Amino acid sequence: MSNLQQTKVKKKNKKRKRDSAFFLMMLPGLTYLFVNNYIPMTGVIIAFKELDFSVGILKSKFVGLKNFTYLFQTQDAWLITRNTLLYNFAFIVLGTLCAITVAILLNEITVKWIQKVYQTTILLPALISIVVVSYLVFALLSADNGFINNTILNALGKEAVSWYTEPRYWPIILIVVNLWKGFGFNCIIYYATLISIDRSYYEAASVDGASRWQQLINITLPGLKQTVFTMTLLSIGKIFYSDFGLFYQVPMNSGMLQNATNTIDTYVYRAMSQLNDMGMASAAGLYQSLVGFVLVLAANKIVNRYSGSEGIF
Repeated sequence: MSNLQQTKVKKKNKKRKRDSAFFLMMLPGLTYLFVNNYIPMTGVIIAFKELDFSVGILKSKFVGLKNFTYLFQTQDAWLITRNTLLYNFAFIVLGTLCAITVAILLNEITVKWIQKVYQTTILLPALISIVVVSYLVFALLSADNGFINNTILNALGKEAVSWYTEPRYWPIILIVVNLWKGFGFNCIIYYATLISIDRSYYEAASVDGASRWQQLINITLPGLKQTVFTMTLLSIGKIFYSDFGLFYQVPMNSGMLQNATNTIDTYVYRAMSQLNDMGMASAAGLYQSLVGFVLVLAANKIVNRYSGSEGIF
C-alpha cells in the first residue's frame, strides 16, 4: 500500500472515530424518537377497523372509511371545523405579533438584571399547568365570587355577568388566555434571533442618519423573517389540532358554551366518553395529521416560491 493510500485510510479511520462519538450522543434521542413517535404510527390501521379488543387490532373487522364519515356526517362537523381553524388562525397571527413586539421591547432594555426579570416573567405562564390556569380564570370570571363581577363591574355600577353561560364572550377570553400562556415561549425564540443580528448593521444605519423606526423596518424585521416563516410553518402543521385543556378545562366543560368552545379534539373526546369507539378517535387523529401535513407542504412551497429559499425544506 502506497503512502498516499495509507494517509487516506488513516484520515478515514480518524473521521470514523470522530463521527462515532456524535452518533453515540444522538443514539438516546433517536431511540426515544423512534419508540415514542414512529412505532405508534402502526396504530393508524385502527382508523380503518372496527376495533374488537377480544380479537386484537389485526383481526378486527376492516370497515374502510366508515370511521371517517363520523366527522363529516354529523350536524356539528361545520361548527367544530370552523372553530378549530379560526381559533388557530387567531392564535398564529396574534401570537406572532405579540411575541415579536415583546421581543423587540426586550432587546431595547440595556440593564441586564431587569431584562432577565422580564424574560422570566413572560415565560412563567408557559410553565403553569392548564388545570391551574382554568382555576385562575374561574377566580376572575366566577358569577358569584369572581374578581371581575365583584370588584370591577361592581365598582362601575354594572350588573354581574354569568360568564360560563354566555358563549359570546368566550372567543375573546380563549384568545386572551392562549396569548397570556403561550406567547412567552415564542418571544424568547424571537429574542434569541434578535440578539444574533450583527450590531454593526445598526451602527452603520445610525451613522447614515437612520431613525429607530427605519432601523426596525430595514434591519430588525428582515432579520426575523426566517424565524417567523419557520415558526409559522410549524404552527400551520397543527392548525387542525387544538389545545384540549384550553377548550375543555378552561370553560369548565360548560354545555352552554359548546358553540364557542367545541373543537375537533373536544368533540372527539366527548364522543369517545359516550361511545368508547377507538376507531373513530383514531380516524380523527389521522385526518388531522394528514391535513396538517398537506398544509405544511403547501405553505412551504408558497414561501419558497415568493421568498426565495426561506422555507424550512
